[in-house]
Amino acid sequence: MLTVSVLKRLHISVSFDLQDGECVALQGPSGAGKTLLLRSIADLDPNDGTVKLDGTLREAMPAPVWRKQVTYLAAEPGWWSDTVQEHFGEWDDALPLVTRLGLPPGCGPWPIQRLSTGERQRLGLARALMLRSRVLLLDEPTSALDSASAAAVESLIAERISNGTSVVWSTHDDAQARRVGSRIFVMSADGRIEENGP
Repeated sequence: MLTVSVLKRLHISVSFDLQDGECVALQGPSGAGKTLLLRSIADLDPNDGTVKLDGTLREAMPAPVWRKQVTYLAAEPGWWSDTVQEHFGEWDDALPLVTRLGLPPGCGPWPIQRLSTGERQRLGLARALMLRSRVLLLDEPTSALDSASAAAVESLIAERISNGTSVVWSTHDDAQARRVGSRIFVMSADGRIEENGP
């Protein structure tokens, strides 16, 4: 279980528990602080408060270990090498995920510059899923995708959830929030969240 207690920095102040195998949809206006919240939980931005995984404080783990267990996926994932496959430890192991997300198996040698925004988004998700994290913090993972690609993402994440992965899924799509979330949190402009039901 992930526990977030009064996470304060700038204007965000929230507390919640996320059970194993649970998906919470996170909604709210642009600029409310949804990305900042997800990045703070992943320990990517400075923040106050307490975050625990199965009772273990985030500070008790080296940051890389925490981030492998509690993984943040940006809406626009970062790329640091020239080709797609260089971003994966084991490209052959990643292929089932890559093809399931609608990309051709031969995309490994493609230069990153060739990729569309939607292809980058799906490959970033495949890269994050390879970590087999306990918690996934998804920041609008389907914002650049057509309906078929978004459905493939939702299906893949649903499988991970059924196997015990916990997810916080930020989305502006009300219908998607109802599909993916067992609970819906709405963040107000002042950085507070209220549960809004599925």
